[in-house]
Amino acid sequence: MSIHIEAKKGEIAETVLMPGDPLRAKWIAETFLENPICYNKIRGMLGYTGTFNGQRISVQGSGMGMPSSMIYFHELIKDYGVQNIIRVGSAGSYQEDVKLNDVVLAMAASTTSGINNSRFINSDYSPTANFELFQKAVDYAQKNQIPIKAGNILSSDEFYVDDPEEYKLWAQYGILCVEMETAGLYTIAAKYNIRALTILTISDSLVTDERLSAHERETSFRDMVEIALAAALP
Repeated sequence: MSIHIEAKKGEIAETVLMPGDPLRAKWIAETFLENPICYNKIRGMLGYTGTFNGQRISVQGSGMGMPSSMIYFHELIKDYGVQNIIRVGSAGSYQEDVKLNDVVLAMAASTTSGINNSRFINSDYSPTANFELFQKAVDYAQKNQIPIKAGNILSSDEFYVDDPEEYKLWAQYGILCVEMETAGLYTIAAKYNIRALTILTISDSLVTDERLSAHERETSFRDMVEIALAAALP
């Protein structure tokens, strides 16, 4: 076991789906996996392993924000040998044509965070998705007629910002939506040479002020999870 995950060696699959919300991890495991077994309850951050189409898959909550999620990314990779991490999360739209329940594939992640400042002094590192996972996700979505958007997203360190209009500058430069974890995921995946992809469902819009309920955020993201599971298969 690691500091924050109580699983024994071999109890976590090489591929892990990672929502921020541990209750969403529970929903994914119980809805999509066969014979899911809970391997982690430390700090309430639930983790499960089961099978999907004969392939072992794990689902692990990560908490909100890069400081929390990067602890889990690091321990899954270094202590449990995870090779593929697919984040499945919610996001806020920055564009008029990116609407509630739309699925977004994060090709790259801009960020307001300083997580890479100490790594790349006076430089900007651009963390990106793994191409193979990205291509499989696109292929599945197109084959099953699931509309997707793909492009650059923003990983923010703040959920509540002082200036509610600041998103407009990011939107002007093509940022599709905002969440809080992907820049950390893509950075640590690159560092340890594993594969990573973020798939998001739009839960609210900064353009229209529409938003899904907490229950809808927890349980209604079926298209996103189906794309993630398809990308996870060999």
